[in-house]
Amino acid sequence: MHWQQIMAAGVVVGALLAAVRCAGTSPQRQAVPLPEPKLKGAVSLEEALARRRSSRSFVDRPLTLDQLSQLAWSAQGITDKRRGLRTAPSAGALYPLELYFVTRDAAYHYVPADHRFEVHRAGDLRPGLAEAALGQQCVRDAGVDVVICAVFSRTTGKYGNRGKMYVHMEAGHVGQNLLLEATALGLGHVPVGAFRDGEVSKALDLPAQHEPLYIISIGHRPD
Repeated sequence: MHWQQIMAAGVVVGALLAAVRCAGTSPQRQAVPLPEPKLKGAVSLEEALARRRSSRSFVDRPLTLDQLSQLAWSAQGITDKRRGLRTAPSAGALYPLELYFVTRDAAYHYVPADHRFEVHRAGDLRPGLAEAALGQQCVRDAGVDVVICAVFSRTTGKYGNRGKMYVHMEAGHVGQNLLLEATALGLGHVPVGAFRDGEVSKALDLPAQHEPLYIISIGHRPD
């Protein structure tokens, strides 16, 4: 790793750790502002589609705050501030999904409206999450595990039982956005569907209505 990368990684880890420490002394979740997402990159959509391949081997190295910001925005970022529309389509624009970014420092809840993280739980929750995912090493080693959860009632309240299908479709849209963004950033990634729902909820101490649907593990590939 070049010294610039080491410094960048140190900055993000320091910022996140400071937020985690603050969160431990406050009854409210500590906010972690994210950098503004870039709307133009060096890799075209077509190139990202052609390059996208799953990778289960990661170096246990933190992502930068810029990388985390791009990933969060690609998944659920606001692209129309007037109407509150996001990067992924949602039936009725009801947005039933809630995203958690699990790193070596903490689990962060993404707040699209303000493009920020909130510290959900301090500490490295990846080992417990990996156990819930049937012991998959890629979940344990990833720089970040993005856990996509659903509040089904937001959609079924309008569409009834069929709304459950719409929610699962939306999770797929979000997952593909994450995989393509990770590819554009030069990161490894793998979608994970094999896990025990209840154990994931317990490992991350999720709110009861936030039901886990999908894990996307993202990180640096071995050199």
